[in-house]
Amino acid sequence: MPLAIYIGRRLVFLVVALFGVSLITFVVTRVLPGNPAYLIVGVQADESTVEAVIERLGLDEPIINQYGHYMRQLFSGDLGDSWRTKNPVTTDIADRWPATIELATAAAILSICWSVPFGIVSALRRRSLSDRLANVASGLGVSIPEFWLGIILILVFFFHLDFAPAPIGRSLGTVPPEVTGLYTLDSVIAGDWGALRSSLAQLALPAITLAITTGGPLLRVTRGFMRETMASHHIRSARALGVPERSIVLRHALPNVLLPVSTMVALMYGYLLGGTVLVEFVFAWPGIGKYAIDSIAASDYAPVLAAVLLSACSYILVYLVMDILHFIIDPRTRT
Repeated sequence: MPLAIYIGRRLVFLVVALFGVSLITFVVTRVLPGNPAYLIVGVQADESTVEAVIERLGLDEPIINQYGHYMRQLFSGDLGDSWRTKNPVTTDIADRWPATIELATAAAILSICWSVPFGIVSALRRRSLSDRLANVASGLGVSIPEFWLGIILILVFFFHLDFAPAPIGRSLGTVPPEVTGLYTLDSVIAGDWGALRSSLAQLALPAITLAITTGGPLLRVTRGFMRETMASHHIRSARALGVPERSIVLRHALPNVLLPVSTMVALMYGYLLGGTVLVEFVFAWPGIGKYAIDSIAASDYAPVLAAVLLSACSYILVYLVMDILHFIIDPRTRT
């Protein structure tokens, strides 16, 4: 019952948060950009044509009426149409969302693999070479802009060394039969190893870029909590009782560290699902971020609203899943 009540409250919060995000985004996209009618018909169209497009789009109505019409569409599962791609927004998102999930998941896995072990080792060996390297790595990960790092990696590994393929999409070879929309997973399901190699080659540089920039904060959090845990009273008591150091680290310290680290991982993954815009643009990765940027440049309202709502929903759902896991694992969170 406590878990069911907790999930119910979080779902109510999800609805309220999405309502607030949709309202703010709707107002901003209607007030700040220019009139999209001129972008649709061209700057040399006569006024009667422009007014006809404005009336067809409903831009001549009060903004509250426009928002009410949009919410009615949203509750019916209709995210509107993109005048730029001439497709329903749901179709465009269904085509691009798997690309963002694939990139975000690969980057999160790489980030966890290098930052969490490095943070633990550097915390256990204070003032050692690994600790100093961790300081440098975390500082660089926090301070380097991801778009700049992506450009540098392209310049080095594609332009100079000719080691990486051209950054122009998800695959340069054959595309595997679509099952999940994730090229790497679909290649494994189809047994197409050539498509898998091509997909992994295209995925490598953008995933490494995001893994470096997101791994820095994760490394810093892991090292900080590991140091704090190793200096706590129960660890000192275990040492005084003669418990082996290996057992102290694995059985007593790590379980206490993994809870805050997992929270940071959820924060990082939520960011990757909605914040890979610049990296997708640099690598021409056909995900939601690039779709949103192209739509903003064209004053295409419906895709921008859908991308923001999808990002907000992803954040909240990732946090909900992580909180439920904490609720089950850690008895202290149940109170």
